[in-house]
Amino acid sequence: GFPLDLTQDALREQGRTVDTDGFDAAMAEQKAKARAAWAGSGEAADSRVWFDIADKHGATDFLGYDTETAEGQILALVQDGELAETAATGEKVTLVLNQTPFYGESGGQVGDTGVIRTEGGKVTVTDTRKVEGVFLHIGEVSEGSVKRGEAAILEVDHDRRSKIRANHSATHLLHEALREALGDHVAQRGSLNAPDRLRFDFSHSAAVSAEELARVEAEVNAYIRQNTPVETRIMTPDDARAIGAQALFGEKYGDEVRVVSMGRADTGKGPKGDTWSIELCGGTHVARTGDIGAFALTAESASSAGVRRIEALTGAAAMAELRNRDLTLASIEGMLKAQGAEAVDRVRALMDDRRKLENEVAQLKREIAMGGGQGGGVEAEEIGGVKFLGQALQGVSGKDLRALIDAHKQKIGSGVVLLVAEDDGKVAVAAGVTDDLTDRISAVEVLRAAVPAVGGKGGGGRPDMAQGGGKDFAGAEEALAAARAHIAG
Repeated sequence: GFPLDLTQDALREQGRTVDTDGFDAAMAEQKAKARAAWAGSGEAADSRVWFDIADKHGATDFLGYDTETAEGQILALVQDGELAETAATGEKVTLVLNQTPFYGESGGQVGDTGVIRTEGGKVTVTDTRKVEGVFLHIGEVSEGSVKRGEAAILEVDHDRRSKIRANHSATHLLHEALREALGDHVAQRGSLNAPDRLRFDFSHSAAVSAEELARVEAEVNAYIRQNTPVETRIMTPDDARAIGAQALFGEKYGDEVRVVSMGRADTGKGPKGDTWSIELCGGTHVARTGDIGAFALTAESASSAGVRRIEALTGAAAMAELRNRDLTLASIEGMLKAQGAEAVDRVRALMDDRRKLENEVAQLKREIAMGGGQGGGVEAEEIGGVKFLGQALQGVSGKDLRALIDAHKQKIGSGVVLLVAEDDGKVAVAAGVTDDLTDRISAVEVLRAAVPAVGGKGGGGRPDMAQGGGKDFAGAEEALAAARAHIAG
């Protein structure tokens, strides 16, 4: 990547020259390889047009770290994957300019939106992407027309960018708070920094407890209240690592990196000194941590094996979330006629009472089923020398069938049992075979013979006990008949 002219200048002082023919040949080969690789690098690079633009004009100068408004020149207009000279009102267009304050989607931060104005028209930018250093301003001509070569004024949507900045900076604080709460094994595995929310995926093998989440949320808010400056430095990757900077998942780093530091630590011990969070990052950030406003966790879940996901809000959205929590708690306390810890105890007591009642109801249902349910007493019948007890039950859930099967098997001593039950629209089927018969009759095969009649498929288990489901309780008697036929052989 070192410029040819500077190379020539350096060698000229030594009385040496550059093999320009060899250089040109090597450059042409590299461009051909890059062009071939570009074709498969993603949706934004489906067309060779982006390579041609980059080859001709080079990378776009990004000004967005320091400003949200800038002037530029339209180098290219692209419509439907083809270069165009002009675009008129109502037409979709992608603009490439020599410089831009618009951030192109990367590193988890979404692309900017805003407007681009020329003397004769305006483009409403709905997204900004980046392909190998070329910033693509995607949008629609909303007034007049725009032309290639025109001067333009670029204006980023300030409110939206401010919210994105707050979420991105909060992600850095969240990352460090998770490392403090859970351990140094925590590392970023993906992120989203959008105007309405942030999402952070990180390596961790277990669900984060409510107590740990509360600690993380409190710690992030503590560093927000510090309102310390967010500092950005340009340095080599080795120097960045030497001061304890964390590299973020999915980022590509060159010979120089942007190092973002924020938060004043309680102690100056360790490689990071007095700074709490130091990360390599190419995104945009707030000027001071206080600009984030507030931080509220909204969800914690599994993203994939060994990876957890946290979702959160900042600023006004975080405050609204916290107010909603207060309103919800106040509503619960009102219904319980209890407050604070007393309300928690009251809820716990109600849950215990409910579990007891559910167990009592389940026991009553089993006793009714053993007594024949709605159809009176059910006795075993004999099919080819094998006892068979079949029963269709309503108001009995699938989870109660195993206990009923065991009770019926004990009742008949030796034989086969098939139960078809319906509860709250759900149909369950269970088959049981006493141990003395499992070498001749399998509960799995009895089940599979019966379930098609109630709209089910398959099912599984062991030779002595199998369970499956269905959709249509109206086929219960047909299911029992199918079981009889299977036993009869």
